[in-house]
Amino acid sequence: MLKKLLPLLLCITCATASVNAEVIEVRKKSALNPTVSCAGVAGDPALGNELKRFLSVCGWFDAAAPGKTADYTVKAERAGAFVNVHIFRGTARVTGWRFPVSSVPRETAKAIVDTIIERVFEQLKVRGFCRSKIAFCAATSPGVRNVFICDIDGGNVQQLTNYRTLNVEPGWSPDGRTVFFSRYGRTGIDIIETTVATPRRSRIISSFRGINTGAAVSPDNRQMAVILSPDHQVDLYLLGISNRSRRRLTRGIAVEASPCWSPDGRRLAFVSDRNGNPRIFVCNADGSGQTMLPKIAEGADAVTPAWSGDNKIAYATRIRSTGNYVLAVYDMKTGENKVITKGAGSWESPGWAADNRQVVCKRTVNGKSSLWIVDTRNGRERELLRTGSRLYDPAWSPCTKR
Repeated sequence: MLKKLLPLLLCITCATASVNAEVIEVRKKSALNPTVSCAGVAGDPALGNELKRFLSVCGWFDAAAPGKTADYTVKAERAGAFVNVHIFRGTARVTGWRFPVSSVPRETAKAIVDTIIERVFEQLKVRGFCRSKIAFCAATSPGVRNVFICDIDGGNVQQLTNYRTLNVEPGWSPDGRTVFFSRYGRTGIDIIETTVATPRRSRIISSFRGINTGAAVSPDNRQMAVILSPDHQVDLYLLGISNRSRRRLTRGIAVEASPCWSPDGRRLAFVSDRNGNPRIFVCNADGSGQTMLPKIAEGADAVTPAWSGDNKIAYATRIRSTGNYVLAVYDMKTGENKVITKGAGSWESPGWAADNRQVVCKRTVNGKSSLWIVDTRNGRERELLRTGSRLYDPAWSPCTKR
């Protein structure tokens, strides 16, 4: 059984501002982004460059075409220890803010763009989007992978772990303060938790005999869905985070993997090969009501599910004709099932952003992997990060919700 499991596991882990009370209304359902124009920050070119960068990469605005009037114009000027920011619609000023300037320009820029997003797209109910992080794994030497994090523009890369072994499948705590991952050892695979802030502190969360992997923390931070093999059967379990209780949800010769939680914490999605090829199943949090989800017709399997806050499941499916993986999204409300990637290569391991619109994923072309952002609303694909190492298992951190 363990010989059967290991190839499968390796494959499918394939600042305070003064704000006025005016609300800016924009189209809520259109796939088109409003356009924006920003000349930078008068008196602070470095901050201006970072401001334009995060307006570009946040995914919620498009740059105005040359010679075209933008839907919104952002004007900003440095004033001592502060930066004054104004938004115009046409020639009419709509609203403005005053931000303290951080010693790190990108942090100030994130705060500015976060505030703009929160006010222009108030229906998102998400705060701190540009300050969210993306965790991922990178090969640091032959047979060794470690966990890293970066900003949503691919910058500010930081190494979280420094082990001489495989570390895979990072996932975030609901508050975004810690990262969980699976660490391969000489006698098994353990689940480790490490803090993001320095000084970093790590602890072993699950170290039962055999395999401990696929850690997914419930939205209320009380339970963790994990894959364990204490009796040489690879099944889905729930672990109590505070009391260390253990509850088995599946039982049999099938291999389970990649659990994730519904946004209300009442259901789980996971991968199982009980019917042959790996497929995605959904069950209640007590293990009852296990149902296999449909997949796109041309897909040979369905793996690595990720459940969005608005009840959609993104997953990777292998196309029989090419052998490559593409990303698809299944809407749990409507039953719509569609492919969202079009570019060449193999697309794997999607992870939702808190905006319920964008996913981060791994893309492999000609044997070289990099991290990409895919907009599920308009299909745009943006490379996030490319290094000299192979990259794996991206996961987007949560944001603070109102």
